[in-house]
Amino acid sequence: MATNKKKLLIVETMSPGGWALLRDREDIEAIEFPNTISAPDFNKMLREHAPVNGVALGGTAFGANEIASSGEMRVVTRIGVGYDAVDVKALSASRIPLMTTGIANSPSVAECALFMMLSLAKRAAELDRLVKSGNWTKRLGAIPYDLLGKTALVIGFGRIGSRTVKRLVAMEMNVLVYDPFKPASAIEAAEAEYVTDLNAAIPRADFITIHCPKSPETVNMFSTAQLQLMKPTAYLINTARGGIVDEDALYAALTSGKIAGAGVDVFAQEPPRPDHPLFKLDNVITAPHVAGVTREALDRMSLQTAKNILSALDGNPIRENVINQDVLN
Repeated sequence: MATNKKKLLIVETMSPGGWALLRDREDIEAIEFPNTISAPDFNKMLREHAPVNGVALGGTAFGANEIASSGEMRVVTRIGVGYDAVDVKALSASRIPLMTTGIANSPSVAECALFMMLSLAKRAAELDRLVKSGNWTKRLGAIPYDLLGKTALVIGFGRIGSRTVKRLVAMEMNVLVYDPFKPASAIEAAEAEYVTDLNAAIPRADFITIHCPKSPETVNMFSTAQLQLMKPTAYLINTARGGIVDEDALYAALTSGKIAGAGVDVFAQEPPRPDHPLFKLDNVITAPHVAGVTREALDRMSLQTAKNILSALDGNPIRENVINQDVLN
């Protein structure tokens, strides 16, 4: 039995496959912590168990304070692909790699975007209510329609956006892609149309689905000006990050008939307040930021997270999963 074990703090959402990989190592001591832990309690836990060599985070924030509390942090990982709550600059300054799970949940998010599009087009919630309330013969306010032949605009052609495009093409939709960081050839090879002018593409779309990272450039990427360009029959889907869509502007567009509806998995403040204005609207479907959290995705992400941690502790981090590549040089 190893005497100098590497100590890890692992969020409770880690699935059994990831735990098994960690527990197979005699040189690892892994301690579970709650996904809803507060920053003061998390720092207290880090100090109590210091030195801590690695963490696997859910939505917990991590930055300079947590680095100091851990005493000897060597790797920070996320069970997921987003890292809004992680101070990447602080990690890089301390030469600590930040690692994410790559493509592990990409198919799940792509499926959720398609689910929201279908639910809105087919008026799933309204039909369900009609049948369960005994109003079988009541006329619908609007008849459901097909995705066949409709135009979808996909914002971002990365791990998730590219998979979304593949699914929309299979639904026989016309697909436009806006991603200034991807070559036209890659998008055209996916049987989609490469567009360079977002504002010119927006009025063409029946559905717009967002799959780009949140950054200073994409905060409020969809605000009043962009929503005004949409068709009044069009729908906006956001399974990326809260804040990319201006929620006040979205509410105004939805209540004034500027757009037909929206699917929202992510909010600027999470959890959102219970009286959020969007919750009162029948033309909005929501989810609690779980587009990438299916049973299968969580298994894939947990396993990859464990592999990420071990690779870094063993001195050979999986390079393609490291966000701050500068620490590898």
